Amino acid sequence: MKNLFILLAGILLSYTTFSQEETKEKIQKTFHSISSHDLLDYAAELSSQKYKGRLSGSPEYLKSAEWVAGKFEEWGVKPANKGSYFQYFDNAYTEVYSIGKVIWHGKDGSGINKELIFPEEFYPGSNSASGEITGEMVYAGFGITAPELDWDDYAGVDVSGKIAVMETGLPYTKNDPTLAKWTPYAYHRYKFKNAKEHGAAGLLYVSKIANPNTSYIDGFIYAHIDVPVAELMFSVAGKNYSEHKKSLTAEFKPSSFEMGQSVTISAETKNFPGSKACNVVGMIEGSDPVLKDEVILLGGHLDGQGYLGELYPSALDNASGVVDIMAAAKALAESEVRPKRSVLFVLFGGEECGLFGSEYYVNHPLFPVEKAVCMVNLDMVGNGAGFMVTNGMTYPDLYNYFSEANENWLHRSMRTSELRKNYGRPRSDESHFENAGYKTFSLYTSGSIKPVYYHQPYDDIEALTPEIMEDAAKLLYLTVLGIANNE
Repeated sequence: MKNLFILLAGILLSYTTFSQEETKEKIQKTFHSISSHDLLDYAAELSSQKYKGRLSGSPEYLKSAEWVAGKFEEWGVKPANKGSYFQYFDNAYTEVYSIGKVIWHGKDGSGINKELIFPEEFYPGSNSASGEITGEMVYAGFGITAPELDWDDYAGVDVSGKIAVMETGLPYTKNDPTLAKWTPYAYHRYKFKNAKEHGAAGLLYVSKIANPNTSYIDGFIYAHIDVPVAELMFSVAGKNYSEHKKSLTAEFKPSSFEMGQSVTISAETKNFPGSKACNVVGMIEGSDPVLKDEVILLGGHLDGQGYLGELYPSALDNASGVVDIMAAAKALAESEVRPKRSVLFVLFGGEECGLFGSEYYVNHPLFPVEKAVCMVNLDMVGNGAGFMVTNGMTYPDLYNYFSEANENWLHRSMRTSELRKNYGRPRSDESHFENAGYKTFSLYTSGSIKPVYYHQPYDDIEALTPEIMEDAAKLLYLTVLGIANNE
């Protein structure tokens, strides 16, 4: 009997070892099928002129969503929303037909007419009304009126019929409970509405980035200007821009003033208030009859900054994250080692407009939140030499799957952090999931190899490093498979 037991134990150990080796070989086969060439092709497609920068709500965005859904279908990733690959939600957008103009007239009576240069000195407003306005310029600080916080940037100045020159952000910057009181005033939409309510005819925003996260207000024309332009305008007014801006937070009191200068802003646009965008939702159902009710979510935003008289390809932000998820989805769908838990892929619309798609998903989840093992968000994961995975110190058991996959297979540098409550404005899609009770991670690349052209027309596929994108997709494949199959 003892010899029989030893024999059976030996057979079982031999079978287990063989089975483990066979599984590893199957995983390795799929791992090596993930190719940077495919990823770059996907990114080139999404960044191409035909999708016009994937502005959420636009027909071109919907075409890009259909293209991704077509790939999911081709690979066997199933539609996740009652037979559909799409979750639709309301998303107004503004078509920008030309770059427009910003002509600075300098000091009153000076005779200066400097036309700002696109894209070096200004960007058109993503949600500007169409037309042309000329008006006197009034520096309006952060554009905030908050009596309960003893702050009013419009006190002592009159912007009626004039052009407000305004900062983004808040005068209060500490991430503590006090910041929560200020947060409603951080939104661009609030600032625009408040400027209009004070009678401003238009706005120069000292923030040269393409930004659909603003509001369309009928008749309200605006543009974004670069900091050196603001510095020049301040110097003509006899002030130092950087010192003046610092004083707003250092002395913590408003300091608005009439600039004694004028400007002309023109825009050629059309607003579409009744349009819709969508999330693209695909899934791989788990192979285990019990565990398949649990789900791992991979998310990233599909939309970009759109077309502002010139294409903003939105390659790094965020075609890179989308194609990393697509490649992982293809690998998981074709893998001989099947995930026992289900995997849901959610490509969000409306992120650049204000996290519309992720907010819609958490309010209309396709799996109950209590069945979600975790949510991993990817944003700008296509330029660098290493990885950053947030919140790993808070969820070490789950983070170990990332770190072990990297250590055993990829050998990239990888850092992590602990979860810290954000009292300010939510800035990325995982924020909505975190607030809804999901265990969240964000995967980023670190150690940029190429320049990062954030919300600029230069963010094309030349700004990507395909090798890190390939490894990001491989990291997702290994990590998700590890979490999915842990019984």
